[in-house]
Amino acid sequence: MTNDSTTLLLGGRIYTPSSPDATALAVSGGTVVWVGQDAPARALHPDAEVVDLDGAFVAPAFVDAHVHATATGLHLTGLDLTGVRSGAELLAAVRAAVAAAPGEVLLAHGWDESGWTEDRLPGRAELDEVAGATPVYLSRVDVHSALVSTALVDLAPEARTAEGFSPEGPLTRDAHHHVRAAARAAITPARRAAAQRAFLTEAAARGIVSVHECGGPDIAGRDDFAGLLALADEPGLPEVVGYWGELGAIGTARELGAHGVAGDLFVDGALGSRTAALTSPYTDDPSTSGALYADAAGIAEHLAAATEAGLQAGFHVIGDAAVAEVVEGFRLAEKEVGQRALAARHHRLEHLEMVTGEQARALAGWGVVASAQPLFDHAWGGPSGMYADRLGGERAAGLNPFAALAAEGVVLAFGSDSPVTALDPWAAVRAAVHHHTPEARLSARAAFTAHTRAGHRAAGVNDGVTGSLVPGAPAHYAIWDARDLVVATADTRVQRWSTDPRSGVPPLPRLDPGASLPKCLRTVRGGTVLHDEFTSAS
Repeated sequence: MTNDSTTLLLGGRIYTPSSPDATALAVSGGTVVWVGQDAPARALHPDAEVVDLDGAFVAPAFVDAHVHATATGLHLTGLDLTGVRSGAELLAAVRAAVAAAPGEVLLAHGWDESGWTEDRLPGRAELDEVAGATPVYLSRVDVHSALVSTALVDLAPEARTAEGFSPEGPLTRDAHHHVRAAARAAITPARRAAAQRAFLTEAAARGIVSVHECGGPDIAGRDDFAGLLALADEPGLPEVVGYWGELGAIGTARELGAHGVAGDLFVDGALGSRTAALTSPYTDDPSTSGALYADAAGIAEHLAAATEAGLQAGFHVIGDAAVAEVVEGFRLAEKEVGQRALAARHHRLEHLEMVTGEQARALAGWGVVASAQPLFDHAWGGPSGMYADRLGGERAAGLNPFAALAAEGVVLAFGSDSPVTALDPWAAVRAAVHHHTPEARLSARAAFTAHTRAGHRAAGVNDGVTGSLVPGAPAHYAIWDARDLVVATADTRVQRWSTDPRSGVPPLPRLDPGASLPKCLRTVRGGTVLHDEFTSAS
């Protein structure tokens, strides 16, 4: 398929708001030019290149609104700790990885002691025993703490006197930032570029045409960020929308070509590492209420500066104390720049897990976009999940209130926070539909929109068509092997699905727990194929 010719997709099922029973789609010059039925499609485009879909499902391609490309690529190509279930298994995996690549710094990700058969973490001495002189950085699944070897600490000696340092256990807060920077600096440019390419290739294979990279000085650094944006300029790869998370760094963001001074600009940490800022202590550790890294005055100053510069601002915010600080920051910023100017920029909040209805209403008035991750609830929600362990059942049940945010008018843009959770957008859509808290659930249609069209909107594309398959829209789509389509609802009080096209709602794949999720056959961005496993019958 070429970008400048007309391509006619026939004999499929097209997800479009213009026709719930559409079977054909025409694309010319990278733009959707027609949607409807097969017979008129052939008559209108007699010279088009025909793709016989053979019943395949065609839908707008996904946007992942929060990723960390290099970390994900290293995770995809290196040691994966998501499957270890004890400290002994972790140490055995590290021993094998060090032996397989002697002389290289070892970066690995994904351990989560909340799901282990026994939750004792290995100490530094045990890690040193299996790692020897190799610098080792093992990030927890939330990437807000890490187990590290002494050899890595020696590369970042300032960590020993920084907040969050432990002589034996995981490092958090500033100490974690220091050792992460040292581990990052030990990666060669070639290894970094290979990891970024592996990430973008995997994203395309998952039906994703655009990702929002949440970078910054404490995430992966300037060289990493600039290298990723340069790589994404190559044809045949997903779009990268870059956000630079540094307080007040308007000039740096412009210099690097960032879309905004947003993303992982930390107001607090994460619940798993007990660094998310809470108004009352953690249930499983009453000695701490987490960490607050920014105050309302600093938040307001950043928002006002970005607003006046015409850039999106944004923050990483999870705990209720952090959310309260952010809301107060918006109130202060409004006094300086005005509500209309503040709302026009559609500033972002990443995660926004502990938010009240009143706060959601205020944030909607300021035009805020909530960049949220449904797989967080899938992984850690429910009465026996990590959230309940950390917060108790009542507080945990209120996390990630997607339906309440949407009801108040907050734009929801879904993502993975990869490598924190997997690049698996259909699984994320399903997680939003089947949230552990029924009152927080979205309909399948709303969840799918949050992971497609709303992702473009979150990055400032407000043309009304991008992210949908209607004439005039960019041809961003994916072809899926998805044989069982239904019209679904998140409301358990009514029938959960229907196959009747008279509903006027285009059907989506079945998203029941345990059902097989669609397999991506082809991913197309602006008419250019990024990933292809599809064989047309014509």
